[in-house]
Amino acid sequence: MESISVFEIIKVGIGPSSSHTMGPWNAASAFIRIIKREKSIAEVKEVFLEFFGSLAKTGIGHGTDIAGMLGLNGEDFKTINTSKIDEKIEKIKKDQIINLGGEKEIPFVYGYHLVLNMQKSLDFHPNGMIFKAVFEDGTELVQDFYSVGGGFIASQEKNSIEKQCVRTLYPCHHGSDIIKYCEKLGFKRFSDLILINEESWRSQEETRQEALNIWANIKECIYKGVNKEGILPGGLNVTRRAAGINRKLLGDKIYKNIDEWFKLVVDAEENFTNINKWIACFALAVNEENASFGRIITAPTNGASGVIPAVLMYSQAFTECISEDDIVRFLLVAGEIGTLFKKNATISAAMGGCQAEIGVSSAMAAAGLTEILGGSIGQVLMAAEIAMEHHLGLTCDPIKGLVQIPCIERNTMGAMKAITAANIALESDPAKAKVTLDEVIQTMWETALSMSDRFKETSEGGLAIAVNVPEC
Repeated sequence: MESISVFEIIKVGIGPSSSHTMGPWNAASAFIRIIKREKSIAEVKEVFLEFFGSLAKTGIGHGTDIAGMLGLNGEDFKTINTSKIDEKIEKIKKDQIINLGGEKEIPFVYGYHLVLNMQKSLDFHPNGMIFKAVFEDGTELVQDFYSVGGGFIASQEKNSIEKQCVRTLYPCHHGSDIIKYCEKLGFKRFSDLILINEESWRSQEETRQEALNIWANIKECIYKGVNKEGILPGGLNVTRRAAGINRKLLGDKIYKNIDEWFKLVVDAEENFTNINKWIACFALAVNEENASFGRIITAPTNGASGVIPAVLMYSQAFTECISEDDIVRFLLVAGEIGTLFKKNATISAAMGGCQAEIGVSSAMAAAGLTEILGGSIGQVLMAAEIAMEHHLGLTCDPIKGLVQIPCIERNTMGAMKAITAANIALESDPAKAKVTLDEVIQTMWETALSMSDRFKETSEGGLAIAVNVPEC
């Protein structure tokens, strides 16, 4: 089984969906690379893109079509000016031209060259798409891709996606592996093992800097979210709430930058109600940014991107765990827990429902928090198990296919459950636990396989059909 870096699970992303936005964007970029490998961009006459299944059914609400076009246009979601996205898409549609790979302008008619096929699903995965390039000499290049959660893409042809296979020094594919290697090496902290394994990709200092870069992006995203009011795009007319909560909690206090704001949060009155509201505020801020094509931290998906930021911010503002080392250790442990779900179950809502997104993120956050609060390795794994146990069976039923209702509020719930799970685990003896993390991961996967497709990000069940919202 292939090893996965924690920074493939926790990474810089763009809203509103990792599976439906980042995945198609990555696929489009990969297709450009395949064209260059097989022939050249200069030889392309036309390019076609067809989305199937879940990607098609909730594509408009998730910006799947937008992601496909921008990826083909040579844009990078990690660097694109997010305020210019609407302008770029409008130009492509109006001019009916796409600048393929940023190198050659070719005809591109929305609805002809890009199609959302809601009547058909590809067999390999619900999030399927097919790219086709037609060259000047009449030959064609066709490639299928599947968005399998968290921005990851796959293909039925193993050699179609350039990917470096890595095996770490101490492969951790199950919770039992983590216990085995920590005992073998005499480690008392989960994060010590993960830090060594991450050397398969980068040095320990580079790992530390990447974690701190993630933290900087988290703070920036929350800060943007708590200072932005208005209505979220998409037609549901959902009002942003984080800014109002932030304003109410801080009263008449004034700040000019992120550091001044954070100090005010830390110095704010600490009682249960206020802390509870701050946690909700942090999560809402991130997911409101996500819903409006903002730059966020995918952890492990975009729909669940507010949980880890909310819990990590809570730890920095309201506990004694405020060092940079604590931040690094939190993210290493959280990311590694995410890899266990990725390898043994799924982090795709189209495959497993919302348990695969909010449930996994809550388990990740619970583990990270337990680690820095002084929990043993067994307690860290127990916290992750508790958090997921109470998300089992959670469906994905976004109204109108948007990552807004119930997605945004679910992040606040996932964060609260993560903190509760950590507190319970810290007061428990893992040796007396009746359920292991490995068992709950297996149960989650079996639940996913048994779940009706109507509740897997298709907008065909649950709240998505119970609440009748007319299309705009």
